[in-house]
Amino acid sequence: MNMKKRVLFILILLMPVFFSQARVVTDSIQSKVLGATVKYNVWLPWGFERSTEGQYPVLYLLHGFTDTYSAWVEKGRVDEIADELLQTGEISPMIIIMPNAGGPDTRNVWNGYFDMDGWAYETFFFTEFIPAVEKKYHIVGDRQHRAVSGLSMGGGGSTVYSQRHPDMFSSCYAMSAWLNSESGEVDPANKASYVMKAVGDHAASAFVQNASDEVKAQLRTLRWFIDIGDDDFLFDQDIELYGAMRRARIPCELRVRNGGHTWEYWHTALRTSLPFASREFNK
Repeated sequence: MNMKKRVLFILILLMPVFFSQARVVTDSIQSKVLGATVKYNVWLPWGFERSTEGQYPVLYLLHGFTDTYSAWVEKGRVDEIADELLQTGEISPMIIIMPNAGGPDTRNVWNGYFDMDGWAYETFFFTEFIPAVEKKYHIVGDRQHRAVSGLSMGGGGSTVYSQRHPDMFSSCYAMSAWLNSESGEVDPANKASYVMKAVGDHAASAFVQNASDEVKAQLRTLRWFIDIGDDDFLFDQDIELYGAMRRARIPCELRVRNGGHTWEYWHTALRTSLPFASREFNK
């Protein structure tokens, strides 16, 4: 066998290895609810190309205010961390989906995970987005194999989604969560004002405090984790939610670490949040 044929033969043998590596792909969905195209990133584990429908659990990882779907990869390096944790066996194979819900021009571009006048994102997320991506990416598609997490605005979004849809998720990991806002005024020329009002209207601590016994029982079926830095400007909001959860006897883990509202903090938080979700998938 000459050298050229030998190289070709080796490449053919290695093709399954190359194509089975973990990777991130960018995709999009056309939303009728939002009247817009929504981009998202997907982290795919090794061997996805050889998988079958209904095989993987899924973690929905939500970005913060002023960021986009690309932030968790470009700034948080979630792909590198997930690759490492998968190799060491700290997480099982899963799909991580990072949808877009904002942008840096907060005055002129919609941000937020809640339904607002002109931006029904929560409706889109549960009626269009989840069904479409779970079918496309071979996701199991039941509560036990679905988790949600996020930072800042996404931490608040993941918390409120889990409160309002406890039948959809097995766990919620909130990082530096934005859980309340005192701003109730809306300026039609400033889309950021809609977000601030929506966050206040969906205040997470008030939800727990006002919840019926039936709702509290439903919240106890999820695993909850609040992760907040001791120098974070949202510290008091997150501690208030933790206190409300304790008084309602809803089990919730709290982690207070050294740090602020920074990517350095969230980058390290991923090393706890991904295994946290994975453990629930495997129960």
